[in-house]
Amino acid sequence: MTALEFSVVDVVVDPYSVTPNLTVRLRISESTGAHVRALALRAQVRIEPHRRPYTELEEEALLDLFGRRERWSSTLRTFLWMECSTVVQGFDGVTVADLPMPCTYDVAVTASKYMHALAGGTVPVVLLLSGTVFTDGNRGFSVEQIPWDRSASYEIPVATWKQLIETHYPGSGWVRLDHDTIAELARFKAAHGLTDMESAVRELLSGSEVAT
Repeated sequence: MTALEFSVVDVVVDPYSVTPNLTVRLRISESTGAHVRALALRAQVRIEPHRRPYTELEEEALLDLFGRRERWSSTLRTFLWMECSTVVQGFDGVTVADLPMPCTYDVAVTASKYMHALAGGTVPVVLLLSGTVFTDGNRGFSVEQIPWDRSASYEIPVATWKQLIETHYPGSGWVRLDHDTIAELARFKAAHGLTDMESAVRELLSGSEVAT
């Protein structure tokens, strides 16, 4: 029976991925002396917002997610960021494996909205780990399940997230809209002789400011 422990060494930006990817450098140790032939690892990554303080500006940006600060005792709860997986090659004792975390800029996604609201500091996360361990056995292979209580906590610098977004969306971003809204925006752009969608949005925003 193996005894596995996990800890996060670092979380870094993958500079060569086509889409935004963070990479978790995950330290895995086995303390019984068993040879691990392979490890099919799954991770549920959850954000723990109650583990950090917030400025007044961050509070305003987080209003949609958590409400006013006086409500945070009941609303500032751990929530799911993503699920990811990897296959770890065989090792004895200790190894460090890369766990890819595919990310999205989409501010309609709760985790992205949360991180865009942060001006600095860290994003407190916990990785809940599960999967299958392949070891040597009496008949060649032995298969075990990773115990349900394995986890690893870490604080990802907000600067790392900002670096990831800037790498893939330098100086810009995107907002997901349904087809009808895009069509209406295109008609507005054409009717007002505007050159692009950004100009149309700015025109609408400036009209809203005048109206208020």
